[in-house]
Amino acid sequence: MSGCIKLEVQTEDQTPQKWCISLAEDVFKRFLSQGSPTVHKVFGEGSLFSPLLFGKYFDPSDAFPLWDFESDSLLSNLRNAGKSIVDWFQTDQAYVLKAELPGVGKTNVQIHVDNGKILEISGQLNQQRESKTKDWRSCNWWEYGYVRRLELPEDAYWRRIEAYLSNDVLLEIRIPRNPLHSDTPEDAVGKNSE
Repeated sequence: MSGCIKLEVQTEDQTPQKWCISLAEDVFKRFLSQGSPTVHKVFGEGSLFSPLLFGKYFDPSDAFPLWDFESDSLLSNLRNAGKSIVDWFQTDQAYVLKAELPGVGKTNVQIHVDNGKILEISGQLNQQRESKTKDWRSCNWWEYGYVRRLELPEDAYWRRIEAYLSNDVLLEIRIPRNPLHSDTPEDAVGKNSE
């Protein structure tokens, strides 16, 4: 049975040390070479959580300005190879991100908005596995879970972000554009002359 559920988008996260340890490229390669099939699905080529998603290495715990780029240009090599499971685009009303979450599922994925500026998609790989620290996100997080942090556009209406999960695999995040925000020079001149 196919189903679509609405996910809660959290705006309050009081964890100051999360993502403080960067995932270096050599550490990632070693981790992936020793990883389980689930690790390969979550961090593998074409995945939203892969550090290699954008064509060169980029730590997924660092905020990436996704909407500054067109998905066709950043993902062209993956799409040509039939390995793309991520897409994003913008309309006049919203920014939209769609991604397959292989090996993750609804019980693990969390959506946070950090200070109205960063959209964070994260979750634990194994709920049973205990970290010796209070929060798995403040240590070698890739051993316990996954993350992708994205910079929100200037005109994002972050308080109205909606996230949906279809069939436990397809994530869709809709970020409304704030109609009161404008970055065109004509609008700025009009505001200054009033």
